Formats: sequence, structure tokens, C-alpha cells
Amino acid sequence: MDLDSFKYFTPILESVRMADKKRVLITGSSGLIGGVIRNKLGDEYDFSGVDFNHEPGFDPHVADMTDLDTILPAFEGIDTVIDLAAQAENTTEWSRIKENNLPSTFNAFEAARRAGVKRLIFASSNHVTGMYECDDPYAAIVAGKYDGIDADNIPQISIDMPIRPDGPYGIGKAFGEATGRYYSDEFGLSVICLRIGSLVKESRPLNIRAFATLFHHDDLAQLVRRCIDAPDSLRFDIFYGVSGNTWRFWDISHARDVVGYVPTIDAESWR
Repeated sequence: MDLDSFKYFTPILESVRMADKKRVLITGSSGLIGGVIRNKLGDEYDFSGVDFNHEPGFDPHVADMTDLDTILPAFEGIDTVIDLAAQAENTTEWSRIKENNLPSTFNAFEAARRAGVKRLIFASSNHVTGMYECDDPYAAIVAGKYDGIDADNIPQISIDMPIRPDGPYGIGKAFGEATGRYYSDEFGLSVICLRIGSLVKESRPLNIRAFATLFHHDDLAQLVRRCIDAPDSLRFDIFYGVSGNTWRFWDISHARDVVGYVPTIDAESWR
């Protein structure tokens, strides 16, 4: 085959290769988490995005997630949606949560339903249960006061415990989990909610609390991969997104049992 013929067939072969991959739409695709997922898993899935702006090297569908009609085209033909679109700071005021996060979250579920998407992975947050950190031993752990605490026997905060949001942001994420439960029960959408821990650009602990709550980029990629590829029979679930930190107090045994999540990073590596 001469060079010109090879150039002709290259885009065709690339199209065939991409057709074998699951089509995954990321809302809020230009944010930190979306970037990590695309960087770590870009060879495994056919990613597309929805965001406010174009991004160098990635061309998302430009739209406002609070406007349902404008985002609908991006959901067509998608296998899995990863919904990251939100004002992501825990200090975000209720007015911004109400105006942006709540409608953006609802619209992601509704657009997925209308487009016949099979699964939606919702980026929830540890702040859905953040008030447990006011209680011991969690208050002591996040302050770095480990004396008298057995790291191997820390009572784990599990998905079976009542929600205790620590602010408007956590309330908004609890709304997302409730919306996911409804769309799963009412419409059969497979929904997985990830209560994401401390995930930062540097992918290492930046404060004392993060030695318990770090969610390393490698572990994020593993958990997302396992959620995308989980059996269709998984209808609704919630997993904590956190690395295998020595002082971790969020339960990951459930994610291990259901989707096989086994984190490889311990924040103690940075002590």
C-alpha cells in the first residue's frame, strides 16, 4: 500500500476503532475531574462533552446545562453519561446552588432519559455526609490528632447511614442522589452516585484532612472505569470515591464488593 492509500484508510480505520468503544458523555467536561478522566481513560472510551466553552484539543458541545433544549443533542447516541456539571466549591452560596446546580443536575437526568442513555454516573460529594466530621473520632482524624485511635478499627461512614450535609453544596448533591433514585426506579435508568473525596490538581494531600480523604487521580480513573463497565443489572448504587488511605473513614468495602474497586494509593506516601 502506498502512502497516499494509507492516508485514505487511516480515518476509516480510526472510525471503526472508535465504534467498538462505549460512547461516554461528560457534562462539565473542562473541569478538573473531567480532564483527569479523559486523560486517564481516553484510550478506552469514546468521550464527548458538554461545557460552556471550547477547550484546546477537545471540542465539547457548547451549551448551558440549565437549558434543557440546548443540551439534548449532546446526549443522543450516548451509552453512559458522567455528570460533573456544577458549581463545585463547598462554600458556594445557596442562591448559586438553586440557580445552577439543581437545574443542571435535573436536566442531566432528564436529557439522559429522553435520549435512551443506559447509565448515568453522578458526581456526588462527601459533603452529603460532611457533618459526621463534627463527631469523634472523625473530628480528631481530620485535625490530625490520632492519639488513641486505632487506624485499623475506625468506624466507617457508610452509604447506609443517614445523610448529614454540611452546607448548601452538600444539600445540592443530596438532591442529585435523590433524583437519581427516582430516575432509576421510575424510568429504569442505571444510576451510580460517587461521593467524591479530596481530589485536587496536585493529586496529593494539601492539608491534614486530606491524609484521610485523598482521592488520587489513579483511583478516580479505576473507580470510573469500573462504574462504566459494571453490569447492566446494577440499577442504583452509591459509592464513596476515596483512596486506600490509612486514616480513611469512608467505607469502600461496598464499592469493592459491587464493582471490584480496590484503590492502589495511600496518602501516607506523602508523610
